[in-house]
Amino acid sequence: MYPKTRKAIQKLIEEAIIPGASYAFIKNNQQDYYREGLAAVYPEKEPIQENQQYDVASLTKVMLTTTVTLQLLESNKLVLEDSVHTYLPLFKSKKVTIRHLLTHTSALNGFIPNRNKLSASELESALLSITPDKTVGEKVVYADINMILLGYIIELIEKDTLVKIFEKRILGPMNLTDSTYHPTDSFQCAPTENHPQQGVLRGKVHDPKAQVLGDHCGSAGLFSTLHDTTRFSQMMLQKGRLDGIRILNEETIFELTKDQTPNKTLNRSLGWDLLTRKEENILFHTGFTGTFILLSIYRKEAFIFLSNRVHPTSDTVIYLEKRNHLIETYFSEVEAE
Repeated sequence: MYPKTRKAIQKLIEEAIIPGASYAFIKNNQQDYYREGLAAVYPEKEPIQENQQYDVASLTKVMLTTTVTLQLLESNKLVLEDSVHTYLPLFKSKKVTIRHLLTHTSALNGFIPNRNKLSASELESALLSITPDKTVGEKVVYADINMILLGYIIELIEKDTLVKIFEKRILGPMNLTDSTYHPTDSFQCAPTENHPQQGVLRGKVHDPKAQVLGDHCGSAGLFSTLHDTTRFSQMMLQKGRLDGIRILNEETIFELTKDQTPNKTLNRSLGWDLLTRKEENILFHTGFTGTFILLSIYRKEAFIFLSNRVHPTSDTVIYLEKRNHLIETYFSEVEAE
């Protein structure tokens, strides 16, 4: 399936842009899985395992935090237009709403000086003290703080840690048995960065905020496999239902294909980015470590891509250029059929 796209991935490996990749296509309810290249190149070369776990980074935002938030919206435990302050009184601004967080239109700059030296409680206090600039609702500025704050709200409503909530609401019901914040076998995990202080990260989350916040982080922290991310994608394509279990309402899935920003002009959905192709909005999200999910809800097609492009080092600018070319190649093949 999609030979030109496969060739483009192989070229990324040949050019050492990525060590390797596990990826899948879904089309007409058919799932094709592929593995190319290596899981590790340093300190030794290692092949990709069949159930290789990847640090999926910001795919955590859509697979877990966004999905649980949507469930809470469906059950009226959350309201899109409610102020964040309503749920988190220590967050002083009353202008920022749940919708702003989900669409990254909150105008919050989540940069925290010396974040790596702070405890989880200190980092939480710092994040809650941030105030928005004057552009609330006017533009999309992607920032981890939006999903971190949503994570705090989820914990407050559900009265448990995010990790346990995710297990109860998403990972358990969907039988995503290889998806976890706490990998039990680090060698099952594709390594990420060769960190100057920490050495090669393997089975330890790459994202600095996630390292500090641990089980309370809604922006990153999940390790998952191609099988599990594809199951999640299949649930989305089947309008919120998988193996007889409903995760999201059908109406919720269709609403995700629409612009959900406050003025409906910024082409961003709830949690998901939108890529418009031939008047169809495709759900899209990436992870810094080298992952992405593309979902065409109406055509019931998907492209799931997991790599560890930050291993052992990376050039983000070049990778982003090559990734965009890869996605364009995929769309060209899909649209040529």
